[in-house]
Amino acid sequence: MTASLSICIPIYNFAKFIPETLDSILGQDGGDEVQIVILDGASTDNTAEILAGYERKHPNIKYVRQPQKGGIDRDMAKSVEPATGDYCWLFSGDDIMRPGALRRALNEIQSGHDLYLCKHMEYYFYHDSWTEYPTVACEDAAVFELSDPRSRHDYFSKAVNTEAFLSFIGGIIVKRSTWNRVPLNEKFVGSCWGHVARFFELMPGGLSIKVLSGALLDRRPDNDSFAGGGMVNRYRIAIDGFHNIADHFFGHDSIEAFHVRRVIRHEFHPLAMQLGKFMCFVNPAGESLALMDSLMKKVYSDFSIGNLRAKFAYATMSAERFRRQQPELSAHHEKQRSPNEKMDERHAG
Repeated sequence: MTASLSICIPIYNFAKFIPETLDSILGQDGGDEVQIVILDGASTDNTAEILAGYERKHPNIKYVRQPQKGGIDRDMAKSVEPATGDYCWLFSGDDIMRPGALRRALNEIQSGHDLYLCKHMEYYFYHDSWTEYPTVACEDAAVFELSDPRSRHDYFSKAVNTEAFLSFIGGIIVKRSTWNRVPLNEKFVGSCWGHVARFFELMPGGLSIKVLSGALLDRRPDNDSFAGGGMVNRYRIAIDGFHNIADHFFGHDSIEAFHVRRVIRHEFHPLAMQLGKFMCFVNPAGESLALMDSLMKKVYSDFSIGNLRAKFAYATMSAERFRRQQPELSAHHEKQRSPNEKMDERHAG
């Protein structure tokens, strides 16, 4: 079909999530005007059966099943290949499109920018509430030209978290011709951030981005497909990934790399790092303290009094002190551990 917008969804074993995601799109004003491409990385659950039913009912859905698992970097890149829209919304297969979001996106892409950065709603268990997740500290509908050093430095300086650097695929609407200017960079396959590396590689050659106001989707709070290897490994994916991308494309001493490190410290603030160390104490069989220590050293490597304080607090933290100072946080994460993790710890002891 010919459409101005293709929604590209890479999935793997998301049978329990994808129906709600698709229903949130198809039920929108404009749901029959867009192409929906679903790239299945050889799921072993009943994804194929579920998608066959959707294909029969909705001619604008194209389901592509890969013969083998390719990983998120390859599958995301391949999800764009069958797309025919002028723009592609790189959508997560477990998130929910908010009412009115699709018509908003269809209207926005008429302005012709290379990229549109969408916000989402995030659930915080501490308050049992949903909050709009910030991305860039700028005016609504601000536009930046990331090929221009001054505009790019301005954008990077205003980044609040790594979503400003296109980490969250559900927040990215990209012009297909722009995406196709460079191929998937094999150096970053396996990092989980192959798409981020693509955008960083595109910046010098021309990349305009518009930051949209208002949340267009809800991020599912009970599924993080990067967290299968434990909390510390999840930290590693983000910390090493973004440090490596910034250093590779702009150099470690660049303004861009400085702000990437700043944003990483914002996301992995001192309490988050102490939580990672705490999980190493309570689950030594499943979490690596040596890796956690190395990540702490990397995140807080830039010299400042605040970083020195953070490193001291981390070094002197014990499990008992963390439980006293953060009773709700420690109780929540100890409760979240799986029975297998608890059994592994007992056997290790």
